[in-house]
Amino acid sequence: MNLTDLTTRLTGPPLSIHLLGVAGSGMSGIAALLLALGHHVSGSDKADTVEIERLKEKGLKFSNAHDAAHVADVDLVIYSSAIKPGNPAFDEAQRLQKPLFRRADALASIMAAKKGIIVSGMHGKTTTSSMCAHVFRVCGLKPSHYVGAEIPVLGTNAQWDAEGEHFVAEGDESDGTLINYHPEHAIVLNIEPEHLDFYKDLAAIDAVYSKLTSQTGNKVVYCGDDPGAARICSSHPGAISYGFEEACNYHLQDFRMGAFSSTFDVWHGGKRVGEIQLNIPGRHNALNALAVIALALEIDLPFDLIAEGIASFRGAKRRFEVKYESSEHLIVDDYGHHPSEIAATLATARNAGRQHVIVLFQPHRYSRTLALKDDFGRSFKDADTVFITEIYAASEKPLPGISGQTIVDAIKANGHQSVYFEPDMEQLHKKVGAILEGNALILTLGAGNIHECGTRLAEDLAIREKLLKAMGGGSARLHEPLAKHTTLKVGGPAQFWVEPFTEEEFAKLVRYCFVEKIPFMVMGRGSNLLVRDGGILGVVVHLSKGEFARHKVDGMEITVGVGVKFKQLSTIAQKAGIGGFEWMEGIPGNIGGGLRMNAGAMGSQTFDQVVSVRYVDQKGNITTKAAKEIEVHYRDVPALADHYAVSATFHGQPSSAEVIDRLIKESQTKRREGQPIAASAGCIFKNPKEIPAGKLVEELGFKNFSVGHARVSEVHGNFIVNDGDAKAEEILSLIEEIKVAAMRKRGIELETEVQIVGENNS
Repeated sequence: MNLTDLTTRLTGPPLSIHLLGVAGSGMSGIAALLLALGHHVSGSDKADTVEIERLKEKGLKFSNAHDAAHVADVDLVIYSSAIKPGNPAFDEAQRLQKPLFRRADALASIMAAKKGIIVSGMHGKTTTSSMCAHVFRVCGLKPSHYVGAEIPVLGTNAQWDAEGEHFVAEGDESDGTLINYHPEHAIVLNIEPEHLDFYKDLAAIDAVYSKLTSQTGNKVVYCGDDPGAARICSSHPGAISYGFEEACNYHLQDFRMGAFSSTFDVWHGGKRVGEIQLNIPGRHNALNALAVIALALEIDLPFDLIAEGIASFRGAKRRFEVKYESSEHLIVDDYGHHPSEIAATLATARNAGRQHVIVLFQPHRYSRTLALKDDFGRSFKDADTVFITEIYAASEKPLPGISGQTIVDAIKANGHQSVYFEPDMEQLHKKVGAILEGNALILTLGAGNIHECGTRLAEDLAIREKLLKAMGGGSARLHEPLAKHTTLKVGGPAQFWVEPFTEEEFAKLVRYCFVEKIPFMVMGRGSNLLVRDGGILGVVVHLSKGEFARHKVDGMEITVGVGVKFKQLSTIAQKAGIGGFEWMEGIPGNIGGGLRMNAGAMGSQTFDQVVSVRYVDQKGNITTKAAKEIEVHYRDVPALADHYAVSATFHGQPSSAEVIDRLIKESQTKRREGQPIAASAGCIFKNPKEIPAGKLVEELGFKNFSVGHARVSEVHGNFIVNDGDAKAEEILSLIEEIKVAAMRKRGIELETEVQIVGENNS
């Protein structure tokens, strides 16, 4: 069956048609057209999509597995370029000698029933074709259309209108099937080296475009600013050029670009036609709009309706699509994955009025990365910071020595040093969140699933915004590395690191988090804390500033906020001539953590001196309780597990400066001699009844024993130290080895004194 016969069959009586790879954006469009033409359509693919759900409502019979049985009773089979021999349904269709057609064959055959308009080029096709269909619709032409993405303004990526005589379609050049089309008009946006996994060289690409234009019956509208398009199209008898250059048949002047829009004048034949307002950003989109305007004027559509259509057009999904916007941050997603597209999109991003431009780029295909690595290296000059992920392979096998690092190296070779390779896509949004400063634009670029990183980041920023609003003050950061905030210097990030400045702000935050069921934790100096490498989900509150850093001396009593460190409290008491606080001098944590675990040293513990505690409950109520009303245990205060201290009053006794100074020095000497200087979390284990934990660990032979960079201190057996690059996983493994040995050799069950929190690394 040739393509002429296929046109007759596809626009004739209903057929039973099966589509292999139906969930792809191109194939789902074919399914929509066939259903609109009245055919009985079935399809199979590995994954379901939102578009498939819509098509099922229109009659598509869908299966998420390819099966030979699907093609047994159909009249013909249409398949995507991703389907190869070895697919059971494809092989069965060949065995049964069913008519088999590629996606482009089907599209060309359907288009042949109308006045076809093919929009082609290496980039800009989806935006231009959807804009053309929208403008024609506004002008009353009732066009059918087929474009390669979800287009909100059109309602769907493909539509058949039996009343209209025009069919606007995006032509895919990646597999050479542009030669299948015999359109009435063609728009050629640009011709560059691309898809070199299919084409031998630029000459082979030129040959395909030459064939397309030779088969175009009327107008060939091409970008006169693009050397490739001009090279191929200028000799066509119906050639119409457009661009910024005045030599073009249609050119634009007085171009004014805003953050997400532009305005320009259209000129033709030395005369001003009128002004255009375009509400999608960038010089490249102004050229795309001019292509549509030129064709529309050439077929005698009224300029006022053309201008109305351009002004009311909104872009395709994943074409400079805004995912999140606030006064601080803007997240934009774009499908661009060719160096020219990247450069154009970044130029637009740089003009969006944000101070910092951060790019997350996912390369597409190993062959493209290899062929265009030098061009990629020159494409990121408008970005302040660049993250490159691992390559999205599509259907390709890896090439030796080619990875995302290839592009990182190329960018650095062009003098841009703020560029990083991040092969773990699951961690990328966390790394970006951790470096965000005010007034930043985050741009996700690529044809794969890089947009998911932007979506995750947008979700986090939206929650952050709500947390700040709930508090009415304070500050909040994303994915704060907790290794910076623990004395062990290990731990993954806190999803939300929040710092209220007042008790009222904190109370509002507590109430909001518990109403919204957001995981919540208060963290002080992190001195008795081991955070797992996956970090902590939800809100981690740090009370160290504003009211939480205050202190007040009243006679022999000192009231302090929970952000005050024990060492500070010891110094405050010393200056005030109050004794009894000397033992606190060597405690590394702050008052909040010390209250929660009844911290102690040198034979003393926190609640020995507490007069009262002021705290916030989970409903946000602020209450003060006397110490005698609070149940206290060794290293545990149950009431403060779900109530959050904000301040406490301590008592001391009169003492001389000499005595206080002597006791502090004795405490310092004892600590220097008995505790390690290296990074640690203090005592790891609670002392069992039978023997001090440190002595037990030493007797078990674990002193100076290591797992990775985690080591039992040679000074004190109950301390595990970080020798520089330890992971929480290594420390936990060491803890477990000691616990197992204690039980096996001595029958003693060791219990950790250090609080272990957070998620394991995925």
